Amino acid sequence: MIVRPVAGWMLVVALQAATAGTAAAAEEGGFECLLEPWQVIEVRTPVDGIIGAITVNRGDVIRRGQPLVELQSQSEKAAVELARLRSKLEGPLSTARNRNDYATKRQVRLTDLEKEKFISMQARDEADAEKRLAEAELLTALENRELAKVELLRAQEQLALRTVSAPFAGVVVDRMLNVGELAEAGSGRKPVLKVAQIDPMRADVALPAALFGQVKVGSKATVRAQVGGARFNAVVRSVDRVIDAASSTFVARLEVPNPGDKVPGGSRCSASIEGVAPAARQRP
Repeated sequence: MIVRPVAGWMLVVALQAATAGTAAAAEEGGFECLLEPWQVIEVRTPVDGIIGAITVNRGDVIRRGQPLVELQSQSEKAAVELARLRSKLEGPLSTARNRNDYATKRQVRLTDLEKEKFISMQARDEADAEKRLAEAELLTALENRELAKVELLRAQEQLALRTVSAPFAGVVVDRMLNVGELAEAGSGRKPVLKVAQIDPMRADVALPAALFGQVKVGSKATVRAQVGGARFNAVVRSVDRVIDAASSTFVARLEVPNPGDKVPGGSRCSASIEGVAPAARQRP
């Protein structure tokens, strides 16, 4: 019997708080908005594999390029070392060069002897053929060296696919898999992590249709966060080209700097945009 009055009282308090927030925004002549991360992505691995390491946990701050997830990669590392060894082999190339040098010198000697009539023309022709074969072997050795370098690059790329790095600076929102579990590639598979970019933030402002054409990309704006009450200078980054028929509104997206990650995502806010007449700011 005590629960119902308490629940009703909490509901009244919540409604009063929401009304106060709306009234505060109206008093400032701004539009209501919501501060959200600039982007939130699900981190998946580009290939299937067993997770060998996850270097972050939920709530951790990450920097761009920081390794986040590493798959077990013993075979890929061995393939890289094998390809690196093949790319540095000197034996076949050295043998082909020595054979080509010998064939070149022998061809010169036999050509001179053939001119003096000391050997037959057939012997000279055999020396020419031997020279051409030696040149072909040298060319093959050089091509194999280049192929080995390409194989090394390919092996390194395959190894790089076993590590996933942060695409931007931000925070880890959630962690869905753990070390030892199977990470599967593909958008329909379970992600390993969810990360968010919170500097800058974005604020989507729903504007009445009467203001369509007045708000321009690049216009300056001011955003006040309800959490902490801080004010931020913002910039309009995009404006809808289509008006929503049901609500008779369109959306302008603001880019809001958030240095030091002072404002958490999900904070309500009010926004005023440069060039919008005060009279037009009043909600219908």
